[in-house]
Amino acid sequence: MTLSETKGDTTAEYSVVVGVSGGIAAYKACHVVRDFKEQGCDVRVVPTPNALEFVGAATFEALSGNPVDTGVFTRVDEVQHVRVGQEADLVVIAPATADVMARIAAGRADDLLTATVLVATCPVVVAPAMHTEMWNNPATQANVATLRSRGITVLEPAHGRLTGKDSGPGRMLEPAQIADLARTVAETGAFGRGLEGKRVLISAGGTQENIDPVRYIGNRSSGRQGFALGEVAAQRGAKVTIVAGAVDELETPAGAEIVRVRSAREMQDAMLERVGDADVVIMAAAVADYRPEHEADSKLKKGIADDDLSTVRLVENPDILKSIVEKRDAGETDAVIVGFAAETDKPLEYGRAKLERKGADLLMVNSVAGGKVFGEARNQGWILGADGSTVEVEDGSKQVVAVRILDAVEALGGGEVVSLPS
Repeated sequence: MTLSETKGDTTAEYSVVVGVSGGIAAYKACHVVRDFKEQGCDVRVVPTPNALEFVGAATFEALSGNPVDTGVFTRVDEVQHVRVGQEADLVVIAPATADVMARIAAGRADDLLTATVLVATCPVVVAPAMHTEMWNNPATQANVATLRSRGITVLEPAHGRLTGKDSGPGRMLEPAQIADLARTVAETGAFGRGLEGKRVLISAGGTQENIDPVRYIGNRSSGRQGFALGEVAAQRGAKVTIVAGAVDELETPAGAEIVRVRSAREMQDAMLERVGDADVVIMAAAVADYRPEHEADSKLKKGIADDDLSTVRLVENPDILKSIVEKRDAGETDAVIVGFAAETDKPLEYGRAKLERKGADLLMVNSVAGGKVFGEARNQGWILGADGSTVEVEDGSKQVVAVRILDAVEALGGGEVVSLPS
């Protein structure tokens, strides 16, 4: 069973342990607990004693509906220092301090949380939170490497405001990001580091083409798939740049650079400026095919002859994907290039034709008939390869779909993985 399996509209009961260690970000764990509860999961909060200095046991008990203990000598008759880990389908530690990661790496089991992790055979996801100096310390980095080598997913922390006036890497990811990434790990397995040090350039969202200062031509793209690709790529070790057009309010992936643009021509300029340094280029944006031939300097008025809005003459926008492929063909980049195709009918036929026409290495094609995919949390479709291969991507969250796409990218030389997703 995975977290994506459902009974009707409710996620099937899934046993999640949310570990909480003693850092100021402990209050955010309340939102992680609530997120899993709203998905229909059975949640058990296991804090360290220090975590209860920040958030009381009563709060975690009220949110989870389960008792809260910290020591290995409580409820001894239930052998809970073993049972909690044995019965878990997923363990998420948020926040994880440098101390708790060091103790887990050493195999310690001197409180209920570390004992639970030592017993657990399910996926374990760790969301660090600490000052930048502590995160960058060689001891912490060695512990992170040890945990990852054992199949534990240690998420890359965010860059941002820390305790006090400090700012930098080490801030805990937002609760919704942690919950989404943990669910992805539960479904696809621990995040590998096959993109370590790779430079991944992604376009996301829709473009808007001005008619006048008030009106524009646009589309329904939310940018969620592009940002999901950035999120997963960053967690697999990549240095991510997202060229974002019109997007929903989305959390920035850990350490990613966001370049804001509006029109197709602005997006083309931003992508071509950066493509030479990229190892992987993913054109996930929904770029407007056409723009108004003339953009009015002031708002056009209805009923005024000179401002006739009944006819807007359009001209074709540049083909960004094709221009990136031309850069590769000219030897200006050796990046793996991935395109997207949103079709309303005959998706495989039209997708294959687009792949051949554009010259990309891979094309993710999906059906958007009836308004599907745009703005939604889930996606599905097919990954088409220039070698004629077709890999079906089953319905899943956009993070899960991102995993499948990046697996295919790594199989082509964009990383270390050598097998296509099944």
